[in-house]
Amino acid sequence: MSILHRTRRNAPIIPPAHTATADPVSSGEARPESAPRAVSATRTSTVWASVWAVAIILIAVIVFILQNTRSVQVSFLGMHGALPLAVGLLIAMVAGAVVTLVLGTARITQLRRLARRRR
Repeated sequence: MSILHRTRRNAPIIPPAHTATADPVSSGEARPESAPRAVSATRTSTVWASVWAVAIILIAVIVFILQNTRSVQVSFLGMHGALPLAVGLLIAMVAGAVVTLVLGTARITQLRRLARRRR
């Protein structure tokens, strides 16, 4: 049950006025709605939930960086250097995300072209 439909704990429970002993279908009356409609999600509520999720993820990233400050040696394509472990892992994560996004975008574009040709 959603927050909007909860009642106070000490409030008296009053039965709805539309309850009757006779079957409303057989007597020709319209059947009332039995359950309240769910509140649909809005763009604002979606953005609000997204902001909270991003904030929690960023807090986790900050904790990760603070716990992994030890410097490590890195070699990549002939380049050598030292950087904190957390920074190296975050760079690897971002590079992996970029490769995934590029390949996913190429596949989506391919499927859209195919769908457009079939129309």
